[in-house]
Amino acid sequence: MLTADDNGEGGTFALYSLLCRHAKFGLLPNYQTVDEEISTYHNTKYSLRSTPSSRFRRSIERLKRRKTLLLLLILFSASLGVTLGALTPALSVLSTIEGVQSRVTSLHKRSVIAIASVVLIGLFVLQHRGTYRAAFVFAPIMILWSLSIAAVGIYNIIVWNPNVYKALSPYYIIEFFRHTGTDGWISLGGVLLCITGTEVMFAELGFFSAASVRIAFFCVAYPCLVLQYLGQAAFLSKNFTAFPSSFYASIPDPLFWPIFAMAVLAAIITSETIISAACSLVKQSHALGCFPRVKILHTSRWIKGRIYVPELNWILMILSLAVAVGFRDTNRIAYAFAFTWILKAYVTTWLMSLVIHYVWRKNLAVTISFFLLFGSIETIYFLSACLKIPKGAWVPLFLSSLFMFVMYIWHYATRKKYKIDLHNKVPMKWILTLGPTLGVLRVPGIGLFYTELAIGIPATFANFLSNLPAFYQVAVFVCVKTVPVPHVPHKERYLIGRIGPKSYRLYRCIVRNGYKDVHRKDDDLENDLIMSIAEFIQLESEGCGTLDGSMDGWMAVVRTSGKFGTRLAVSESDNPIISSSSSSSFSDLMGGGCSKSAALKKLHSIYVKESSHLTRHRRHMYRFQLLETKFKNPQVKEELLHLVEAQQAGVTYVTGHSQVKAKSNSSFLKKFAINGVYSFLSENCRSPAVALNIPQVCLIEVGMKYHVV
Repeated sequence: MLTADDNGEGGTFALYSLLCRHAKFGLLPNYQTVDEEISTYHNTKYSLRSTPSSRFRRSIERLKRRKTLLLLLILFSASLGVTLGALTPALSVLSTIEGVQSRVTSLHKRSVIAIASVVLIGLFVLQHRGTYRAAFVFAPIMILWSLSIAAVGIYNIIVWNPNVYKALSPYYIIEFFRHTGTDGWISLGGVLLCITGTEVMFAELGFFSAASVRIAFFCVAYPCLVLQYLGQAAFLSKNFTAFPSSFYASIPDPLFWPIFAMAVLAAIITSETIISAACSLVKQSHALGCFPRVKILHTSRWIKGRIYVPELNWILMILSLAVAVGFRDTNRIAYAFAFTWILKAYVTTWLMSLVIHYVWRKNLAVTISFFLLFGSIETIYFLSACLKIPKGAWVPLFLSSLFMFVMYIWHYATRKKYKIDLHNKVPMKWILTLGPTLGVLRVPGIGLFYTELAIGIPATFANFLSNLPAFYQVAVFVCVKTVPVPHVPHKERYLIGRIGPKSYRLYRCIVRNGYKDVHRKDDDLENDLIMSIAEFIQLESEGCGTLDGSMDGWMAVVRTSGKFGTRLAVSESDNPIISSSSSSSFSDLMGGGCSKSAALKKLHSIYVKESSHLTRHRRHMYRFQLLETKFKNPQVKEELLHLVEAQQAGVTYVTGHSQVKAKSNSSFLKKFAINGVYSFLSENCRSPAVALNIPQVCLIEVGMKYHVV
């Protein structure tokens, strides 16, 4: 699996991204051919072109149901990963705390559950800051933990049964099944716990290279685990009555408490890693339009991709506590954990088979051989794990199905809404008939009109013009979309174009992000857009653009120009005028602030608070000035001056506030999904303005109602 990386990234969505780029399997509606020119779109390992497509591939590309089936498979795999974020802390912490009972016999089960619950709550409460602040001790603790269990294993081998090394021979596997028969096959559901966690090696690609993962596994993790398991086997061969707690019972008395302390730390580190991985899966699902809008925070200044999702963190905490308190038995939690892992591994094998055939361009014989080799082994384990469904494995199956249902409903409604926007986009002829003023008063400033459409003018813009008598002198239609690549280089992120003639001052900007790109609050999209538009205006004048009468002009990746940043002079501006003048004018409106009205005083306090927030937001903004450069075309200088004046007047954000409902003739299932599930999710998730880091005092929302089939 480590060789199936997507530009160095791993995980479920890396496989899906590879499949979407090498075959038209994706359901993202805003695909553009120009996206294929992104440098990270192509991989030097395998070519996207010059290879004829197979009949099976063409059939999948044509049939929407097969694309949907592939998406459901991806979402189910991601849901299993999120479910592991609830099961792993419960299993790791509870099993570790239970080890104390082997030394403190007076400790009751209720006390163990209470202590484990406190540790779990503390783990999730500190998740948003503990990951990166304590990251420097993660590796030393895990290395020390691995070496410690290896040392204990070697001690038990020497003391109890030196001949246990013979268990490494595959001969005893055959003997085991010959003597145990069906019971031995059933026991494989428990043996799964010895190999769970291996999928993290592939999912963590991007944070670590494949070479470092291989070295760490073959030189540290694997030999230490084998020595520990051999040591437990040697101990049990002479002390079989200690089977329920063989690990802690096999630790020598002088080393028990130090190893127990390291076990607690290792359990916490493992849990934090899995929780962080679950947050990453949710972020990637959200980027691909398959998850409700959530708040995404960076947890590390130095490590890219380490993120924290507050909503998911609290949901996982509740689920983890419910699992620990509800089951009260590590065996039942272990059954659920093992079942989740083998199911995820089974789905990954299917996806890997598709990658071998469609991405690596191997023939069907190689693909089928891979699937039969690994799929048959996993099938044996999977069928054994299915027997554990009544004993607790039903929990991850239920939770994963629930997460997948939520993801697909959100994706379905989002895709339907996009198609309606695309169908109802404003005709360019209507815009041209309005003239350069657009039929309204053009006031100073820049209006950033956010839309999901990558082409055309959204109907929300026409709704805005028909309800308000004025609009800004410069209008920019901003589309923030995700491209099926892990990361988009910053110099290729902004795609700028023009809508209509130059006198209309209408621009289009497509901000292209990868599914693993995470932007901080201090990222200044607004200023990057203005600089990119200035670059586009100059590039257009140099002979790359269209004539003034263009209907919907060409688009350019402006960051590729070597002259970027030389069109405008940029200086930081604290904008003290915003807060002082606005506050004084409001005070004058209220009669010098001496009003006795409690309602007006409350309104004034709210206004001052919002104004101060706006001031803080604009404190790190920039002031643009046109350089004294000789322009071959005087219209370019005029347009750049117009842009600078508009920026100095202020920037306003316009977004759509949509409401989606199913049509009256829709089926009951669609009405339940849209009117019930999707409406509940959209009302209780983050607003688009929060997801895009838009300050509320600069925001205008345009209401739209969608009726989908």
